Amino acid sequence: MSSLFGKYLKGDRVIWIIVIFLYLASLLLIYSSSSSLAFRYHGGNTTYYLFKQFAFLVFGFLVMWFAHLIKYSIWYHLSNILMLITTPLLLFTLLFGRNLNAASRWLEVPGLGISLQTSDIAKIVLVIFVAKYLSKKQDQPRDFNHFIVQLIIPVGFVCALILPANFSTAALLGLTCWIMMLVGRVNLKHLFGITGIGVAFLALFIVVSLQFKNISRAQTWINRVENFISEDKGSDNYQLEQSKIAIATGGIVGKGPGRSTQRNFIPHPYSDFIYAIIIEEYGVLGGMFILSLYLILLYRAALIVRKSKRTFPAFLAFGLALLLTLQAYVNMAVAVGLIPVTGQPLPLVSMGGSSLVISSGALGIILSVSRSQSKKELFDGEQPVTDNN
Repeated sequence: MSSLFGKYLKGDRVIWIIVIFLYLASLLLIYSSSSSLAFRYHGGNTTYYLFKQFAFLVFGFLVMWFAHLIKYSIWYHLSNILMLITTPLLLFTLLFGRNLNAASRWLEVPGLGISLQTSDIAKIVLVIFVAKYLSKKQDQPRDFNHFIVQLIIPVGFVCALILPANFSTAALLGLTCWIMMLVGRVNLKHLFGITGIGVAFLALFIVVSLQFKNISRAQTWINRVENFISEDKGSDNYQLEQSKIAIATGGIVGKGPGRSTQRNFIPHPYSDFIYAIIIEEYGVLGGMFILSLYLILLYRAALIVRKSKRTFPAFLAFGLALLLTLQAYVNMAVAVGLIPVTGQPLPLVSMGGSSLVISSGALGIILSVSRSQSKKELFDGEQPVTDNN
């Protein structure tokens, strides 16, 4: 095992182990939660989605493996180019993307027969972009105009392009960037001022969207919040009620692998509500185990940050780990009824190709930072973490 990690899987070993556990959990849970659906729509082949997910996992692992071999410095130099590519891609998806659940989120790749959720790509690109900005000239104060033009406008524009079709993704991405700025010691007066402007813009956007129904899914967002706070247990709260039944019947140790009954009643048990299936089959203990894996992932990323001698890899590893962890906990919070339904998948576990591959790539970048620390792969343009101490 040690030779495997030393020769082929470099970087933080704990992160590699976490990934392996989450991949195995994904296979078990996808087979359990989708077998009935596969039987119904694929001629009795209950393993259809299992093998499809396995293919995605293999591809995701390869992406992660190649990403962890690439020097993190390449992302520093490519960040502006990636932003120039991603922004028009988001706009094109918003205007011409394939509709799914009344939202244009997916872009068809011509000739390949596959779809991409471009917002997943944008999340990683924007974190890289923010990490580069925060890493430059940490020892020199920035004026407000520079802050607005160089950082806030690009971040706000990307989030605004994601917002009409996917509020939760835009909010998660905005929150991640906000926390990165806070950790990056952006002037608090500037940061909170921009926050106020952002909240005002969101409120105005929702008001306008309610008048012009085709602009966004604002009415859907409002309905979800109203259903969440309502005491009415009618059909509007069906998803959450079925999820709660799954959790309640799971108990401490669960019903056992493949013995879920609520998978036949919960909408999207293999993606949005997969955490409820985890607790139903593996109990509270299983749910706590999965939750702890993401917490350990964030902790290991914090250790990587602590060891970093340069600011860019520190911000990069922190931002990507924070993004994945926040998404995971939002998925879990929805399943247990702590927040309204959002539609966020559980990273590396939920069924799907786009999210899984991009999440794997993000982890590969984190591992690249970890790998580089022992090899001291540094480059010009960065600032040492200790420059302003």
